[in-house]
Amino acid sequence: MITAEHVGYAYRGNVRTVSDLSFHIEKGEFVALLGENGAGKTTAVKLIAGLLRPTEGRMTVNGLDTAKTRVSERAKQVGFLFQNPDRQICENTVRDEIAFGLRAVWGKKETERIRERTDELLEVFGFRGDEDPFSLSRGQRQQVALTSTLAPRPAVLLLDEPTTGLDYRECTRIMEFIRRLNETEGTTVVMVCHDMEIVLDYARRALVMAGGHLLDDGPVKEIFRDAPLLEKASLLPPQIVQIAGRLGGEFAGADDAQTLSSLIAETAKKKGERA
Repeated sequence: MITAEHVGYAYRGNVRTVSDLSFHIEKGEFVALLGENGAGKTTAVKLIAGLLRPTEGRMTVNGLDTAKTRVSERAKQVGFLFQNPDRQICENTVRDEIAFGLRAVWGKKETERIRERTDELLEVFGFRGDEDPFSLSRGQRQQVALTSTLAPRPAVLLLDEPTTGLDYRECTRIMEFIRRLNETEGTTVVMVCHDMEIVLDYARRALVMAGGHLLDDGPVKEIFRDAPLLEKASLLPPQIVQIAGRLGGEFAGADDAQTLSSLIAETAKKKGERA
């Protein structure tokens, strides 16, 4: 689905931001890109989207070379949700914003098809079509931008810090919707995220970057157990992982339904048995 072959990118003045990136992401995966600010994560997703063209190596999405494919063709494959929705929204009503992306991908002549899909998404998200997007809250504007991005049903969804500035309810609503897309429709998700709890709850694989290089690639639970790797990448694991380490317990992971209380009880039991 997504393949990077020794990809590098340098801005004008030969300022290099990523070097020798090589990885492969299969269809239907949910992958998080991790690293501190300046690690090269956003550059990496822009390279996947084709917004940037590699200065070295080759990036392909669904067999298409992003450096040689027209924007209209890439748009049929890839949807990109920006960190700041205000840099993405460009229409005066929610209905027009959703339809904008559909017209760009499907063509202006698909009037009835665009209307039906727009009505469907307005109902799913509970928006009024005549609302001004900029009269909505930050979280609602993020949902409008996400809806517009998802409208043409892209095979790949790229998310650049999708939960920044959202409260818990808004964050959960967006991430659960993305999870359903991934699990029920097979949408491939690549997410840049600084919130390690979000990464643990939703992503299954992580690519760890530092200084424009790929440090490691593996299952999220294994990445979060690797303290030297996290230190090298200037990352802190989720609280449950940190507490498990301090209590001397073994972190099993969110998919094993291990809660903090059960972890504490299990660790106390083990200590009592040793005593």
